[in-house]
Amino acid sequence: MRPWPAPQIPGLPRPVEPHPIRVHDSTTGELVEAAPGPTARYYVCGITPYDATHVGHAATYVAFDLLHRAWLDAGKDVTFVSNVTDVDDPLLERAEATGVDWRALAEDQIALFREDMTALGVVPPATWTGAVESIPAVVDAVERLLADGAAYRVPVEPGAGGDDPHLGDVYADLTADPAFGAVSRLDTETMTTLFAERGGDPQREGKKSPLDPVLWRRERPGEPAWHGGSLGTGRPGWHIECAVIARDGLGLPFDLQGGGADLLFPHHEMSTSHDRLLGDGGARVHVHAGLVAYEGEKMSKSRGNLVFVSALREAGIDPMAIRLALLAHHYRSEWEWTDADLAAGAARLERWRAAVSGNGGPDATATLAAVRAALATDLDAPAALAAVDAWAERALDPARDTSGDDEGAPGVVARTVDALLGIRL
Repeated sequence: MRPWPAPQIPGLPRPVEPHPIRVHDSTTGELVEAAPGPTARYYVCGITPYDATHVGHAATYVAFDLLHRAWLDAGKDVTFVSNVTDVDDPLLERAEATGVDWRALAEDQIALFREDMTALGVVPPATWTGAVESIPAVVDAVERLLADGAAYRVPVEPGAGGDDPHLGDVYADLTADPAFGAVSRLDTETMTTLFAERGGDPQREGKKSPLDPVLWRRERPGEPAWHGGSLGTGRPGWHIECAVIARDGLGLPFDLQGGGADLLFPHHEMSTSHDRLLGDGGARVHVHAGLVAYEGEKMSKSRGNLVFVSALREAGIDPMAIRLALLAHHYRSEWEWTDADLAAGAARLERWRAAVSGNGGPDATATLAAVRAALATDLDAPAALAAVDAWAERALDPARDTSGDDEGAPGVVARTVDALLGIRL
């Protein structure tokens, strides 16, 4: 799948002693250096393209874009991989409800997502793979898990299964992975509740355990299906899709898996379990962004309380103001979007642009160092914004002494916020 164009990232003077980039590991609750070596390999779970990108999605992708930029600034060779779940129940349900072919719906929303990410200055993944594209690799992986005794078949209901219904759906046998649960560290009761709430089927008859996730869903009448070799016709489960795409794009194990906070369980727990059985383990560190609310509830497609990035852009809002509105909140915080966020982002953008438009300004060496230090400490974007705000306030102060101005300072600040915060001034 073709990703969006990469933004041009300006170079910055190398720090004398680079800060180690530490992030909050959802498993341990501690700040850790996720990629201590010369390379950084990470995976962020992508969209299910049945609706446009809302600001909650954008907040997550902008957060991990900060990490990508901080790693690049630290001199690391960074590889980012992501996916698009371009066949799944929510997509099929939306297509049926709107009378649109599911493939056309997915194509339109993927194109819109590309446009939104381009406008927001998000660095694209090196490998961006759709679920449909991943099917041959998923089939191979599931066949291997079956052969290893780490998966089993569950009979399907009458009318399901196409020409060979006897093959059944395929489920992972979680007892094959003694480390299952190590990512989220939740008790069984909590896991079962969340599994039911977040797309799982704990009540499915024929399963060995309520938590066992589907690996290959057999063909159902009216649903798309693909040839799955010895698995029969069907389509991939969600968790195995990401596990295989991450494995093939990054190798196993890799440094970090990220996404919204609601992906910790079951999605990241399950996909990591699959990768443990397919190789030498999945992500070493799991990082999660807080969920964004709107009108008093978590912003979600099922509730319909969405603020779309594309709608804001169509209304003439500068994408950089949208990005600044998102960066004003720490990525792990739970917060509620309001019009005031956007107004504050637009005002900040105007101030910064005015501040860097002058001929010289206050020395910016400390500002660059402060932005770097803020991002190195769990991607503290609000602290980074405050550092730039302080420089801009000095630069715009009509009463300040300009005798000691540095002619190149505005350029340093402009390159700093572009390279590290993704804000084009």
